[in-house]
Amino acid sequence: MRKRTLFRLATATAVTGAATLAYASLVERNRFTLRRYDVPVLTADAEPLRILHLSDLHMMPDQRRKQDWVASLAALDPDLVVVTGDNMAHPAAVPGVLRALQPLLDFPGAFVFGSNDYTGPVWKNPFTYFLPDREYTEGVELPHEELRGIFTGAGWIDLNNARTTVKAGGRAVELLGVDDPHIERDDYAAVAGPASPAADVTIALTHSPEPAVLDRMAGDGFGLLLAGHTHGGQVCVPGYGALVTNCGLPRSMARGLHRWPGSDSWLHVSAGLGTHPTAPIRFACPPEASVLTLIPR
Repeated sequence: MRKRTLFRLATATAVTGAATLAYASLVERNRFTLRRYDVPVLTADAEPLRILHLSDLHMMPDQRRKQDWVASLAALDPDLVVVTGDNMAHPAAVPGVLRALQPLLDFPGAFVFGSNDYTGPVWKNPFTYFLPDREYTEGVELPHEELRGIFTGAGWIDLNNARTTVKAGGRAVELLGVDDPHIERDDYAAVAGPASPAADVTIALTHSPEPAVLDRMAGDGFGLLLAGHTHGGQVCVPGYGALVTNCGLPRSMARGLHRWPGSDSWLHVSAGLGTHPTAPIRFACPPEASVLTLIPR
């Protein structure tokens, strides 16, 4: 009797695990979701400004469903498109990225790169994400200069360790960005300095939301900080949230809109639209894009 009970329990556990894995890999990772947030960073009586925040496409050449969904976001008519890196997951991904983003290139835009714009992902033991000092391993080189040329050729602003002011929605928007801190390509000293009081809104970009970088952005007075990288945890526990963030950010901030501690700045972390190609699953954390409507404080 005891053996029969144990067998039934083991069978039920195996079936539940298989069903969960099937859902995570076949359903949820393709359940693209649009999130909307109001962010109070504008002066009184200012008209709203809409920002479309995309991140972590991790595009593979054959991901037509993702490409079509991202392309459809042009119907939102954003005032500004912001992309916070990790666009590619394959050396032949540029056409797929372009197919997804082509309709959005008609809007004002800005971008920073992530590690998986420079080199491709490699297989890794997922349990190593729980290690605090995990060594980063580079994969095959990706065509980041080709992608950069497409973006800048369309008029998008390259904010990898750069700073500028643009017009978007009839407003002066000061933009600051750093290259990916996750692989130590950031150079905040090259862009440091107080936010311009003449700007209608100030926005800072980074791929990996490392607290040391976010502290400096907030300390310089940038009102909205945008990042990706975490995938929102990618595999979350309902009622508990993300297990890891793959950076120094607390788990409670793995995705969504938060007030950055000790400042007046807001942080939005996108859970992103893709996955690591060797771990194509999501659970309790669907792929997402976000519309951030900036409103008066």
